[in-house]
Amino acid sequence: MRLLTYHLGRILFAVPFLMFGLNHFMYAKMMAGLVPNWVPGGISWIYITGAFEIIGALSIITKVQARLVCFLLAVLLLVYILVLDFPGLGAADQSVKMVSMISLFKNIGLLGAALFFAGELGKKG
Repeated sequence: MRLLTYHLGRILFAVPFLMFGLNHFMYAKMMAGLVPNWVPGGISWIYITGAFEIIGALSIITKVQARLVCFLLAVLLLVYILVLDFPGLGAADQSVKMVSMISLFKNIGLLGAALFFAGELGKKG
């Protein structure tokens, strides 16, 4: 049972990153406004993070360099939390605050799962 839940959980963990990454490419212009003005590169970051999320998802599914990818996804999620989610909590618009809080909790959960799988993928056997 543990093996089934581990493999199913690992694959299900990867699916949102695949979809997030694809969305980065399909909606790049819309998402470009999310990149803070003080971050150089603008829309380039949308494509870079989208590509990393797609590659990351495929790595987790295939278990090729998946431990490293999970650590890197954890770092990326921490950046999202610090650069996008926390600042959004201080917005004047209540709907922006609500979306930022939902995103914050989602990203904290994904960050925890990324660290969990990084640990599990490092085990022998």
